[in-house]
Amino acid sequence: MGDFDGKVVYITGVARGQGRKHAIRFAREGAKVIGMDLCAPPSEYVGYKPSTEDDLAQTVEKVRAEGGEILAEIGDVRDLAFQEDLVARGVEQFGGRLDVVIANAGICNWGKVWEIDEQQWQDTIDINLTGYWKTLKATIPHMLAADNGGSIVLVSSVAGLKAMPVQSPYSASKYGVVGLAQTAAKELGEHRIRVNTIHPYGVLTPMGADDPAAHDVFTNMPQFLPHFTPILGMGMATTDDISDSVLFLASDASRTITASTFTVDMGAIKV
Repeated sequence: MGDFDGKVVYITGVARGQGRKHAIRFAREGAKVIGMDLCAPPSEYVGYKPSTEDDLAQTVEKVRAEGGEILAEIGDVRDLAFQEDLVARGVEQFGGRLDVVIANAGICNWGKVWEIDEQQWQDTIDINLTGYWKTLKATIPHMLAADNGGSIVLVSSVAGLKAMPVQSPYSASKYGVVGLAQTAAKELGEHRIRVNTIHPYGVLTPMGADDPAAHDVFTNMPQFLPHFTPILGMGMATTDDISDSVLFLASDASRTITASTFTVDMGAIKV
């Protein structure tokens, strides 16, 4: 028996990294998974390698290895019609319910406020903030129709509570996610649907650990390094570290928690 037996979870950015680990962990606990990922370069301003179709296929294989059921497709969080169609088909396939939503897909890029390109700004906001709103718009009606309550977790960042240098579009989008989540929490409380944000520091994923642009920034602009130094000198978090908190916020163990900013940041926000 798992903590999420009979429940259905929708996860964006599921091909690798945090999204993949969330899918595996939910499947291990008995949930059925609906997932999506772009599996292509999301923006010309992203320096790390994008996810691929093979990555998504590996996620499907790993979820099924846990005994889980999954409907996973290639698509863009910026495409509302795609998300609405995928979620509707997944809900129908898995018994007419949707219990948990994890808005996880996002991008990161670098540059000073006055030096970044207009499209760099727009791409980041479109994916990290407007894409999250489209995820909510595609999923909330199904949660309301099922009338089972539920939990929504929007993945923000340390940069959503503490503005970071050379990350203005990323910080702006992640701050915006907090406002979006807290508004949704106030609107959905009467329906027993909780909405929270989670705020990681660096995570061992391609975006977090393998971005050459980030290495260039810290090499060429060492004056900004103190802003990125956490209290706990333990390196980056693992994807399991983040999934631990996501599954907690999705579970009945957190039934009194909503509109919270849940930090998993090694104390970085307090530096």
